[in-house]
Amino acid sequence: MESGLDSEGLKQGPAAWGQWKTTEGGPEWVLANGRRRWAWPPVQKGVSLALRTNEKREKAGPVSRSVATALRTREWPYYLALPISLGERSAAVRLDHVTRRCAEFLWSHFLCHQKEMSTAAAPVGSFSPSFQLLVCGTLVAAVLGAAHRLGLLYRLMHKVDKVSNRHGGESVAAVLRAHGVKFLFTLVGGHISPLLVACEKLGIRVVDTRHEVTAVFAADAVARLTGTVGVVAVTAGPGLTNTVTAVKNAQIAQSPVLLLGGAASTLLQNRGALQAIDQMSLFRPLCKFCASVHRVRDIMPTLRTALAAAQSGTPGPVFVELPIDVLYPYFMVQKEMVPAKPPKGLMGRAVYWYLENYLANLFAGAWEPRPEGPLPLDIPQASPQQVQRCVEILSRAKRPLVVLGSQALLPPTPASKLRAAMETLGVPCFLGGMARGLLGRNHPLHIRQNRGAALKKADVVLLAGVVCDFRLSYGRVLSRSSKIIIVNRNRKEMLINSDMFWKPQEAVQGDVGSFVLKLVEGLQGQTWASDWAEELRLADQQKEKSFREKAMMPVSQHLNPVRVLQLVEETLPDNSILVVDGGDFVGTAAHLVQPRGPLCWLDPGAFGTLGVGAGFALGAKLCRPDAEVWCLFGDGAFGYSLIEFDTFVRHKIPVMALIGNDAGWTQISREQVPSLGSNVACGLAYTDYHKAAMGLGAQGLLLSRENEDQVVKVLRDAQQQCRDGHPVVVNILIGRTDFRDGSIAV
Repeated sequence: MESGLDSEGLKQGPAAWGQWKTTEGGPEWVLANGRRRWAWPPVQKGVSLALRTNEKREKAGPVSRSVATALRTREWPYYLALPISLGERSAAVRLDHVTRRCAEFLWSHFLCHQKEMSTAAAPVGSFSPSFQLLVCGTLVAAVLGAAHRLGLLYRLMHKVDKVSNRHGGESVAAVLRAHGVKFLFTLVGGHISPLLVACEKLGIRVVDTRHEVTAVFAADAVARLTGTVGVVAVTAGPGLTNTVTAVKNAQIAQSPVLLLGGAASTLLQNRGALQAIDQMSLFRPLCKFCASVHRVRDIMPTLRTALAAAQSGTPGPVFVELPIDVLYPYFMVQKEMVPAKPPKGLMGRAVYWYLENYLANLFAGAWEPRPEGPLPLDIPQASPQQVQRCVEILSRAKRPLVVLGSQALLPPTPASKLRAAMETLGVPCFLGGMARGLLGRNHPLHIRQNRGAALKKADVVLLAGVVCDFRLSYGRVLSRSSKIIIVNRNRKEMLINSDMFWKPQEAVQGDVGSFVLKLVEGLQGQTWASDWAEELRLADQQKEKSFREKAMMPVSQHLNPVRVLQLVEETLPDNSILVVDGGDFVGTAAHLVQPRGPLCWLDPGAFGTLGVGAGFALGAKLCRPDAEVWCLFGDGAFGYSLIEFDTFVRHKIPVMALIGNDAGWTQISREQVPSLGSNVACGLAYTDYHKAAMGLGAQGLLLSRENEDQVVKVLRDAQQQCRDGHPVVVNILIGRTDFRDGSIAV
């Protein structure tokens, strides 16, 4: 065979092997014996580019060329050809990782020994032993790589159970049960039916809603109230796109939620299957962790990783895509994927073999025992040095102030321990988000009003789980002379706007609850003058006096919302959970109605999402069946939740909804009308929401000026109907006051 690579050529070096020459048809490799060899078009293109580049650089000496592995000669078919390197060793064989590593090793071995081997006697026109070794090794590596990618190697050690009726939904359910999941929220779809059935069999309560967004909100509520992961499963395509708002809300609220999404068959991705879209790209910006399961055996490890990721670091939502062929049993997938009879013809048989092999790889090792339980969590902790510096700063304070946010209530610190620590610390505090109610009702350390003025006066401020976003005027509400200590699990959020309006004296990345316990331990015995707390309490009392005065003011029609909410505050039981969903009415309630204990207040969070009410109420009542769930709705927000009273009725979940019905999007119109002179798109009607709820099987009550003196009685009647097992809607017709004038809507 004439190769142009004889032993004499090896002695003389690359120049003796041949050279590239430009012809009308493109670059050609001319061997030393004068024979021309045609090059594969992509190689021709690459060589032409290299030649032009070197000419431009006017480089002296031999041109540096990477002849990719595709010189198609009679002796070297392009799929076996070697990387003949004239100055470089870059093999362009596009193999998988294993093959590429083998080829690199063999090529290096060849280069190291080619001089030694070239001195050996070899007949003219024959291959050297090293060259033959390289060709054989590359071929073996390519074959092994192909076998690995096709799953042939894995199946040598793991069998495929073709007669089993088990399915991937059972693996999903087993992992959820091992992680203590009690509820699965869903809106049913064929893509996810196996996992719903399996969860029901294992004792996980499956609760279906009338909209996917409600299912995610319910899972969010479970996560916030229990400290575990809330789980929701929805079908592919539109089912998943319907969850986007709720998933984003969970991300901003830092709630650990696991979203399980159905998907088209792995074999039909990007082939126009029903409801098949690029779901991974949609959820990567919204979730901490995203994964798509492509084999049944990967379900358990993927879910365990996702559940740990949801709770580690800064909690948040995670997404696992479960294609339909990893959830259904073997015989059903086989029926849909593989033809009943092998087709005739070479190509037909090849396709048939590929499909059978694909199916086998999908189910290989599917039912082998695997760990199901939780993985360790990664929760950041403040260093002892940071805690000590904060102790020293706070110990010198004269007017200290603490602002606690939702992160303070995250596991592993129980709410009871955090409350005891705050009482031991003895520093006045403001509570926001999930921290509302931590100190109970009317605690002397809990300051509720005039937060901006108090922050300006404080000399040391501890922001514990709070960030300087719009809620703190981006940090402008903090005094430049104050020493600011901020602690947060998320470093990026912790330092937001610190380059503009405020500067932290000490920024601590770590778990808020654990930090507060260590801080209190370091300050043991420290006390502060009572006049500072008394000054803040006095300002609180003056503000609340002005609220009482506004409650007595007449309104043009219907009921005074301030007065109604004061009566709600007086009626609210100690075992209640408050869910708030709305704008103007809910903003008023935030000043007047107090949660009775820790983890008894649910609002959307910083995203300000409308429509959370029904989902939050659903999750709250399931988590705490003995509690009374009171939902405060604006009439605009209630439109999102009305249909879910069908869900409450079907699942026998008694909750109580109080609608502040002022026939409009009042929070918007407060600014829009004075500034732009029009109420366009802000008007609604005094709709009979209580009758609509009755049409769905719930109980409905009406409060208006006609029964103004019976507000408490109607609220008591609603309570009793809830205790009897009925969901209730109280439609409260209210007028408008100036209570919220100047509040922000954007």
